[in-house]
Amino acid sequence: MTLEADRAVGALRFVAVHQSDLLAQPLLDELAVEYSSRYGGDPAVRSADLKGYPAEEFSPPGGALIIGLIDGLPVAGGAFRRYDSTTAELKRIWTASGYRQRGYGKLVVAALERIAADAGYTRIYLTTGWSQPEAVALYRASGYTALYDPALPAREVGPHPFEKYLDQTDDQPAITLR
Repeated sequence: MTLEADRAVGALRFVAVHQSDLLAQPLLDELAVEYSSRYGGDPAVRSADLKGYPAEEFSPPGGALIIGLIDGLPVAGGAFRRYDSTTAELKRIWTASGYRQRGYGKLVVAALERIAADAGYTRIYLTTGWSQPEAVALYRASGYTALYDPALPAREVGPHPFEKYLDQTDDQPAITLR
C-alpha cells in the first residue's frame, strides 16, 4: 500500500495487551533485531532479554503495554512500568519499520503518558541507547528533559536518561483501550 492508502484505510487505535499476546510479538521481535543491528549480539539473545522482564511489571495497576493497530495490524507500541511511587518508566517504544516517520511514536508516548497519569503517576523516566538518535529526537520533541550533557559524544554518555513531569490539570479524556 502507498502511504496515502495506509492513512486512508484507518486510524491508529490502541489496545492494552499482555506481554505474551500475539499482538506484542512484532514489537518484541523487531526490537530484538533493531537492538542487535545497533549494538551487536544475537537477535535471539536480545529477544530473550526483552521477554525476560516479568510480564506483571507491564500490567495494571502499576504498568501497561499498548499496541497501536491500523485495521488490526500492529504498527506501533510501547510500555511503562513502575519506577517508584510517583514515577513510571517508559520501555519498548516501537514503530514498525514500514510505518516510521508518520508520528506514531509520538502518539504512543502521549498515550502512555495519559495512562500513567490516570494511574496516578506524576513523572515519567526513561533511558534510551547511545545509538538511537531517532529516539532521542522523539523524546525531545515530546517535551522530555535530558538528564545528561547533550554536548558530550553519545557513546561517552552511554544510556541517555530523560524525564518529564506530567500535567495533572490536563482536561483531555482518558485513553480508552479495548
